[in-house]
Order: sequence, then structure tokens, then C-alpha cells
Amino acid sequence: MSANQSAKPQPAKGVPDEEKDATAFSTIASLWPYIWPKDRADLKMRVAGALVILVLAKVLTVCIPFLYKWATDALVSPANAAGDKAGVAMIITVPIMLVVAYGVGRILLNAFNQMRDALFARVSENAIRKLGRRAFVHMHRLSLRFHLQRRTGGLSRTMDHGMKGIDSIVDHIILNTFPTLLEFLLAAVVIAWQFNLTYVAVIAVTIVAYVWFTIVASNWRISIRREMNASDTDANAKAVDSLLNYETVKYFGNEAMEADRYDKSLERYEAASIKTWTSLAWLNFGQTVIFTTGMTICMALSGAAIMRGEQTIGDFVMINALLVQLSFPLNFIGTVYRELKQGLADVEAMFRLLDMPEEVQDKPNAPALVVKEGTVRFENVSFHYDPAREILKGVDFEVPAGKTVAIVGPSGAGKSTISRLMFRFYDVTAGRITIDGVDIRDVQQTSVRAVIGMVPQDTVLFNDTIAYNIGYGRPSASMDEVREAAQMAQIAGFIEMLPDGFDSEVGERGLKLSGGEKQRVAIARTILKAPPILVLDEATSALDTHTEREIQGALDRVSAGRTTLVIAHRLSTVVTADEIIVLEAGRIIERGRHSDLMLTGGLYASMWDRQREADEAAERLRRVQETDTLGIVVRGPKAEMETVS
Repeated sequence: MSANQSAKPQPAKGVPDEEKDATAFSTIASLWPYIWPKDRADLKMRVAGALVILVLAKVLTVCIPFLYKWATDALVSPANAAGDKAGVAMIITVPIMLVVAYGVGRILLNAFNQMRDALFARVSENAIRKLGRRAFVHMHRLSLRFHLQRRTGGLSRTMDHGMKGIDSIVDHIILNTFPTLLEFLLAAVVIAWQFNLTYVAVIAVTIVAYVWFTIVASNWRISIRREMNASDTDANAKAVDSLLNYETVKYFGNEAMEADRYDKSLERYEAASIKTWTSLAWLNFGQTVIFTTGMTICMALSGAAIMRGEQTIGDFVMINALLVQLSFPLNFIGTVYRELKQGLADVEAMFRLLDMPEEVQDKPNAPALVVKEGTVRFENVSFHYDPAREILKGVDFEVPAGKTVAIVGPSGAGKSTISRLMFRFYDVTAGRITIDGVDIRDVQQTSVRAVIGMVPQDTVLFNDTIAYNIGYGRPSASMDEVREAAQMAQIAGFIEMLPDGFDSEVGERGLKLSGGEKQRVAIARTILKAPPILVLDEATSALDTHTEREIQGALDRVSAGRTTLVIAHRLSTVVTADEIIVLEAGRIIERGRHSDLMLTGGLYASMWDRQREADEAAERLRRVQETDTLGIVVRGPKAEMETVS
């Protein structure tokens, strides 16, 4: 049975159709520094030791059939093997010793192979870890634009495949392909010496035909596997996307639609998987026919030589043993070729990600930002995501140290873009942003983000404990400091009522907490970070009026004494701001304090009136609902009210 039969296709090792085959040389050249690291002498010793043991194992592989031959000849003709004058003891001892030597040789061969794998394990795992870390760090360095354009499921899949591809390349090139070539060479030398060149020619033609057929068939199968793996990747991405948007799916009752979308990808995977198994059967059958034909010819030649008295039974057994040993690596050549090619493609896809340039980069030798006062200034800033659609147009304002400036405006005005530019998720296309007079493009990105605290509209928490999520603001903080931050954010009482307290799990993206509770965790996290500059990006727009008032009180305490930029949707949250800036279509059209803007009767006043009307309507509805709970029932087409108490 061919070993290919046990090599069930693994759906996790695919690349999308649009990804081209990797260039083997360039990929291995890029990978080599991780296998042969300059700063790790211990790993180099392991590689060298593994290669020495590998050579010894292959030498032993071609020597073992000699022991098989000698033992066979000794058993068939004991007198000849022991000598005419030898005693009975010698006649018995020689075959037994040869059989024992054969067994010891097989054990040593296995021991060498296991030692080789054990020595190389640390090398390959270190390469996987180093490259995986590099890829992970690089993913965080790429711009927000890159991540908004890529599916998270597909991106994690590429990284996972790349790390698995490293193991595949190391295993198949260093531990399989090179040893197999060495074994073929040694076997050819032994057969030419022990038999003649006719046998070598037959075996060479057999191997060439075997390899040719395997490569042609494997290339055919790879195209099928790519289709299968592309469907698997698509299904995985759809599953991740759907589960991340669990609530949205439930809101619209689209579980069946999501299941159908997922099933269509699985259906394509199923069809391609069936083709893969069918092609595998043809591959195994063709390999068996080719190799068995070559083996049959060699054994027929040996049988004829025995009949002529030119060879012994041991020679017949030896040629059979050599060919059987050669069949083992040949059986895996299809799997090795396919997995090696796939591994090269997966690693190449990972290197393509690593080669992707960082959109926002620090200048060479850029210093760290040192904040003395915390004044933030936008100087004639313009920005666009797409040159055809400018988002900000000559925005110019200042947030004095310790003061609060609010930015309001209709949706699409460019409010949230301002916070993204402050954090250098993007760089401005014109103008500049300064902190204490220093252009943030002239200092290290990490130092800019270290001095700015953010409370976003949609707080996404890690699937960990409340303590971990609050402590994320400053990982070195003590538990007492975490509790103090929670107290200041007015969430400590809620946390202490939970069965596990601060060790309570918040669930995926914080789904176990309400919107107000998540916002308080975000506020506590920012308090713990203790930044001199604070950005509140519509931090209460997703909350109800009652919760908003409670959260606003906590936000006011956090922003006290800090340079604060408030990006607001609800105007009631910014009436006390030192200055309010009104954006429309990327331009500042109004600015001033709340009372001044109300007197002008412009866009701000119009927005205020609309929101006040909406708030009054919501308050009336709330009162009706409260009345209903006290025993008033509203029913009937005329909305008649009936007391039921």
C-alpha cells in the first residue's frame, strides 16, 4: 500500500487561487537565516549534528541488505558459510550472529532517524516562533487602511499556513528530500559494485519514470487542492465574520442565510475534496505499476543469474531488500512534492505580507515625544483616504493644555478621522499636527500613542477577565491600582458584586457586559494609563440617556486637568467645553462656546434643536412606559387607558 493513501488532504494548508506558486530558491533563501541563525551557535551545532547523523543513517541503510544477504547465504549453505573444517558450533553461530546483526542494524537505523528528528526539532520550532513573532509584530505595524481592507479570518489563516509551511519545508527538504537523494546515490554505487550496470540502468529508468509520473499527477492534484483550500479559507472567513457579528445576525434573523453562505463554501470544498481523493487513487495505482515493473525486471535478472550460477540466493534477497528500502521514500515522494510545493507557497505568502511596506513609518533615529504641557494643534490639516474624495480640508484649531475642545458635526463630516490622525493610524496629506509644537511625524509613533488616552464609541474588550482589560491600560500596574481605577470609573461596586469579582470573564468582545459597563471598563483603562492628553470619540453616543449621564460624570472627572478633545454626537455632552468646533464636509464652519453658537443660529443651533426634540420625545415615551408599569394599560385603536389597580 502506498503511503500516499494515509496522507489525507489537510484543508488548513491552502492558499487562495490568486496566489501564485512560490519561487523555491528565493523562499528558501529568505527562510535560511531562521534555520541557520547567526546569533545561535547552539542551533548551528544541532543542524550540523543532525546532518552527520542523517548521513550515518543512510550509510547504514544500504549496509543492512548485505547482512540480509549474508544471513540468507549462511542459512542456505551453512557448510560453505562456515568453512569445510569448521565445527557444528560455527555452523550454527554464523547465521545467528548475522541475523542478530541485521536486527541491531535495523534498531540503530531507527535510533539515528529519531535522534536526527529530535536534534532538528528545536531548530524548526525556533524558526517557526521567530518568523511567527516577526509576522505578528509586522501585522500591528501595518496601517489601519490595510486591516480594514483584509478579512481577519483570512489574515490569521495566512499566518497560520506560513508557520506550518516552515515546518513542512524543513521536514521535507532537510529531513526527506536530501536524505532520499543521498540514499539513491549510495544504493546506485552498491548495486553497480555488487551486481552490474544493467541493474542500475533499470532502477534509474524506474525512478525517473516514477518521479515524472508523480510530479505530473501531483501538479494536477495541486490545482484541485487549491480549489478545495480556497473554498475552505472562504468558509473559515465567513464563519469568523458571522460569529464576530453574532448580535447583528440575531437582530435581523439571518441565521439561515449565514448557514447557507457557509454551506455553499463547504459544498465547493466537498466537490474538490472528492476530486482530490479520486486523483489520489490514480496516483497510487500508477506509482505501484511503475515501481513493481522495475522491481520485477531486477528480480528476473537476478533469478536468471542464479540459474546460471553467477549469483546466490542471498543476492536475490539483497536486490529485493534494496528495492524495498528505496520504495519507502519513493512512496512519499508525491506527498513530499505536494506538501513542499504547498509549504513554499504558504511561506511565500507570509513573506509577501512581511514585505508589505508600512504606510506610517518613523523617521530614522526619531526621538521619543516628551510632553511638558500637552497643547495639541492642527495646522491647516488636509487628509484623504482616496485622492478622489478628500475628507478633511484645511482644518485648523488648537486644544490648549488642560482645556477641553469639542468637535461636532453631521455624520461623514470627518470627526473620527481627526482622532485617527492624532494616533498616527494615518499621516496627514497636507499641513501638520503638533503636540507642544512638535510635529508628531518627527517623533516615534509609540511615544505619541503613549501620551494619548482614548475612550471610543464602541469599546471592544479582550476575551479575558475584567482585571486584564482594565490593566491593559498599564500592564505593569498593581492590582490595587486596577481597583482604584475601577473605583474612579464608578464600576468597582458592580465588579465586586460579580461571583468572581475582577476575575470575571467578559466574553468575546465583552459581550457579557452591557454597553455602559463596557464604557466604564474603557474609562477605567484610560484612567490607569494616566495620559496627559485625552480623546473621547463619541464615547456616549451608543448609550441611553440615563446611562449617558452617569458615564458623562465619570468622563468629566477623567478629563479634569487634562488636554481633552471630545468628538461628540450628542451635543448635550459638550455644552461645558471651552470651545466647540463644528465640522461639515471636512471644513470648520463654526466655532465658539455653546452659548455663542446658539446665538448665531447656524448648523450647531439647528442640530441642538433637533436633538432636543428627539430627547423630549424619548423622555415622553419613557414616562409612558413607567406609567404602564404602575398599572396603566394602553390598548385599542383609540389608545384608551384603563386602570387595572
